[in-house]
Amino acid sequence: MAEPLPEGAAAPDFSLPNSTGEAVSLKQFRGGWVVLYFYPKDGTPGCTKEGCSFRDTLADLQGAGATVLGVSRDSPESHRAFAERHGFSFGLLSDADAEVSTAYGVYAERILYGRKSTGIARTTFLIDGDGRVRKVWRRVKPEGHAEEVLAALKAEKRQAESPRS
Repeated sequence: MAEPLPEGAAAPDFSLPNSTGEAVSLKQFRGGWVVLYFYPKDGTPGCTKEGCSFRDTLADLQGAGATVLGVSRDSPESHRAFAERHGFSFGLLSDADAEVSTAYGVYAERILYGRKSTGIARTTFLIDGDGRVRKVWRRVKPEGHAEEVLAALKAEKRQAESPRS
């Protein structure tokens, strides 16, 4: 399995269904920042903590100019129930065939409780308005992650907006 995309790489475009079945593509957010986070499974403890962290930080992330999108292999129906249960108002996208997860290098062999399996490795990408990966977080710990992403977003925006000397 491939390594996650490196910082500075072009983020692969995609079109995936959201929780209502509507197609969402990365290119529709050009000109703004995107927090694209990949997670293993709706409703699991770590994924719920991570989603709630983004929910609780969403206003600040949006205020800084970012759109939050979560991606897993779960169905749109599963995403809808997960979002309703926890009050998520950001997009959850269904990558049922793992095509996008593979393109981003996050569909990998994992070992959980001593058992090998293949699935999505919890990874977050911060993508700028030009579609470039500005920051990558691998092996994400859900607690405090959204705050870490917000701080990086603000720092990256300051750097991008500062005059070049």
